[in-house]
Amino acid sequence: MKTLTLLRHAKSGWDDTVARDFDRPLNAKGRKAAQVVGAHLRELGLSFDHIVASPAERVVQTIADVAAGYRQPIEPAWDKRLYLASSATLLDVARESPADAERLLMIGHNPGLEDFVLLLMGSGDPALVREAELKYPTATLAELTFDVDDWTALAPAIGTLTRFIRPRDLDPALGPSEE
Repeated sequence: MKTLTLLRHAKSGWDDTVARDFDRPLNAKGRKAAQVVGAHLRELGLSFDHIVASPAERVVQTIADVAAGYRQPIEPAWDKRLYLASSATLLDVARESPADAERLLMIGHNPGLEDFVLLLMGSGDPALVREAELKYPTATLAELTFDVDDWTALAPAIGTLTRFIRPRDLDPALGPSEE
């Protein structure tokens, strides 16, 4: 059994004038959401054998804030392919994970992560599936399990969605603003 957890970076700041999208930082709400998600990971007792992340600044900051809430360091393998990756690229990266890793965490961007969840999801709690099909907000965590022995066996529609946790599920103040 393999478990794949996907985390979208937290809300980034569009007010900062950066030359490249890659360098865009988180905003204050995003930083708070990442810390809340990290604390929830700790409460759930989740751990990961292998972590892969986009090296974009908003992902780097998301990881730092999640780690602050998680109260443990999160040390990913940085992979530029995850920056704005398609679901096909994400599948390639996941399939390259070490065979002995049972729990994989991938941290990146939309629309790729949302498409990846929809590609892999074959079943799951109907309420979670509906939420995942609706929208994959920033700092949202999705978890899928697979009845496979090796990551190379990942394929479309064989995953079971076991968690879909949005920041607003943990703290209503982190939901969409009314602006």
